[in-house]
Amino acid sequence: MSKLIAVIGGTGAQGAPVVRDLLKPCADGSPSPYKVRALTRNPSHHRAKELEALGAELLEGIADLHNIYETLEYYSPAQSFHSPGSFLDNDVIHKLFDGCYGAFVNTDGFTVGAQAEVHAAINIWEIAGYHKLRHFVWSNLDYSLRLGNWDPIYGADHYNAKGRFADYMMSQKNPIDKDTGMLWTCFTNGPYMDMMIVLFAPEIRPDGTRVFVAPMGDSGTIPLIALDDLAWWTRYIFDEPVKTTGKELCIASQMTTMPDMVETFTRVTGLPAEFHSLTMDEYSALFNGKDIPTASMVPGGKTFETNFRAFWAMWRDNIVTPTRDMKWIESVHPPITLEKWMRDHEYDGTVKYPLLKNSEDHYGNLKRYVNGKSGEFVNMGF
Repeated sequence: MSKLIAVIGGTGAQGAPVVRDLLKPCADGSPSPYKVRALTRNPSHHRAKELEALGAELLEGIADLHNIYETLEYYSPAQSFHSPGSFLDNDVIHKLFDGCYGAFVNTDGFTVGAQAEVHAAINIWEIAGYHKLRHFVWSNLDYSLRLGNWDPIYGADHYNAKGRFADYMMSQKNPIDKDTGMLWTCFTNGPYMDMMIVLFAPEIRPDGTRVFVAPMGDSGTIPLIALDDLAWWTRYIFDEPVKTTGKELCIASQMTTMPDMVETFTRVTGLPAEFHSLTMDEYSALFNGKDIPTASMVPGGKTFETNFRAFWAMWRDNIVTPTRDMKWIESVHPPITLEKWMRDHEYDGTVKYPLLKNSEDHYGNLKRYVNGKSGEFVNMGF
């Protein structure tokens, strides 16, 4: 009998490959042991339709904003044009988890904000327990404040909200020696390798030189993960609960510095490329919308600039690097290298398609100045 997995965040950049890998046949060609029920705000969206075509069941759940937010101090009716994400609706989560074996949960803090994300995650955990799910997988990000000895310079909300819930979850029992009770896995990942087409994409000079920029110096290290690797690990986590539950699995495909990234790009493409390490002020000048809230439903909340100062500080200061045991990762699953990713995607530094669903749906607040048709960044004088 197939095991039904509930997926929160299934239509996003991360969730779509996860659903695909959960549903694909086993290595021996036998059918997948899993079925998927994916939560979506819009079942007619092409990303939802793609999941449905793979065999996923879709559950629509659009939250009533006024009912959810009227008790929160930062509620603003002016923001009600944008659904906050139906994972806030407990009634919908009850429907999602009914009859499920497990759950893969990836909440969107860029929409609801850190406070609501942590609160929702605890609600989701409790509802999963009520429905007697056997395996709860939390898609996590590094708790940068804790790793950085609580220095507020590392206060990236979209990381720390996930890390706070992860610490709560990891304080719970993991009854692997019993036939009942909810097992948990904390799956800590990081910036997608696929963000080479978004956040890490270069400016392109008129002579074709690609100029990569970041405020993290030459020695700062980023734990990139390819989305295909992220999907593989999710399937492995569900396939091997004895090996993967009751643990935090900190996974990356490759640890890379910006100079390493540029060297790989030049070697793969043959195109000229440079890296310029910027100050945060110089880097912020490349974006519009930097002074608006990181979370679109939290008027007056932490700005994109403040949040991403903390994001880049994590990599600049290498506070996350010790958490990734690349030898162990490679022993379990040979990861996709940045070189392989670039070759497989025929990467040339241009922006060819939207990676994040919120950006595709025009909900993203932060925009890097680009020449829209070509995807080439406006020359900023580098």
